[in-house]
Amino acid sequence: MTSSTKAETADTRVRDVTVTEDELSVALMDGRTITVPLAWFPRLAAASPAARTRWEIAGGGYGIHWPERDDDLSTEGLLRGAPAPRGSAAWGPR
Repeated sequence: MTSSTKAETADTRVRDVTVTEDELSVALMDGRTITVPLAWFPRLAAASPAARTRWEIAGGGYGIHWPERDDDLSTEGLLRGAPAPRGSAAWGPR
């Protein structure tokens, strides 16, 4: 199996999410875990610890939604290592 075939068959849907004071970790269905600094997502970082635990799988399994914050992240963006762009909704209050 070539690496491009492996990438095409990787299951990047969300299995589980853990948010600590410093990190966001997303376990994927294919067994990988993506861990990024929580500081990349200031609105989520500003949420209470309890609000950070109340997430839902969205976007057919490829996204995470925090209803209390009306905040969304995608596994595609996380895999690219893309923090929230400055000036985006992810930086503003809600």
